[in-house]
Amino acid sequence: MALFKQFTREEILERLHREIESGRPIVGAGAGIGITAKFAEIGGADLIVVYNSGLFRMNGHGSSAGSMPFGDANEIVLEMGLRSILPVVKNIPVIAGVCGTDVTRVMAVFLKQIREAGFSGVINFPTVGTLDGNFRQRLEDLGMGYEREVEMIRMARKMGLFTMSYTFNSQEARAMADADVDVLIAHLGLTTGGALGSKRAVALSEAVPRVQEILRAAKEAKREIICLAHGGPISSPEDTEYIYRHTDAVGFLGASSIERIPVEKAIQKATESFKTRNLKRRRD
Repeated sequence: MALFKQFTREEILERLHREIESGRPIVGAGAGIGITAKFAEIGGADLIVVYNSGLFRMNGHGSSAGSMPFGDANEIVLEMGLRSILPVVKNIPVIAGVCGTDVTRVMAVFLKQIREAGFSGVINFPTVGTLDGNFRQRLEDLGMGYEREVEMIRMARKMGLFTMSYTFNSQEARAMADADVDVLIAHLGLTTGGALGSKRAVALSEAVPRVQEILRAAKEAKREIICLAHGGPISSPEDTEYIYRHTDAVGFLGASSIERIPVEKAIQKATESFKTRNLKRRRD
C-alpha cells in the first residue's frame, strides 16, 4: 500500500510558515528522477518540484533542453510524476512544472489531470521568462507570452491548488502577486557550476539587488507572499546563506544545484576511485 500523501494548499502553507517561524529556510528540490526525490525528502526538503528539464538534465543534457521542442513538456511532467516521482515520495508535497503557454491543451482540463494524478500544486515551467530578444517578443505578440503563465497560475489558484511562480523582473512579480500566487521565486537564470552549468552568471553580490527588486515588488502587491530565490550564481548552501542575509528571500528552489552538480561530482569521484585500484595477478 502506497504511503504517498496529496496535500491541500492550506496544509502546505501551514508547513512552510512553520519552517520560516522556526528560523529554517524553505528548500524546494527539483527532481528529474525518483532517486533524487526519495533522498531529497530524506534530506529534509520541504517541496519536490517536477520539471520537464529534469528529465533532460539527468540524461546528461543541459537544463535548457527543457525549453526546446524536444518533447511535450506537459506530458513529460505528467508521466514523470506518475511513474517516477509520486510513487517514491511519502510525506511532502510534489509540485508539477506546467507549461502555461501550451496552446495544444485546454488548461483547465490539464490542471484537473495534474491534481488527479496526485500533484499538490503547480509552478510555471517551462517559462518564456528564460527567453529574450525578437523571439520572446514574437511570442508575446502572438498571445503565447508570460501573461499566459500568469493566467495559468490564476486558474490553478481558483481551483484550490498550491501555486508557485518563477519571475524575472518586478513587472512579472507584480502580475503573479496579483494572481494571488502563494510562493514567488526570483529567477536568476541558468545555474552555474558543474560540467553543464552556465558560464555567464552574474556575481553573487550583483545578484542581490536584482533578487531584492523582484521580491520587493511582489511584497508590495501581496504582503504575505512567500519569497524564494533560484538559479544563476546561487549554487551552494553558502550562496543561499548570503542571499538570505541580504534579501527578503526565505528559501531556495534548487534543481541543478541539488541533483545535477552533486551527482556529477559523486559519480566521477567514485569511478576514479574504482579505477585506481590495482589488479592482483593470480599465480597458477
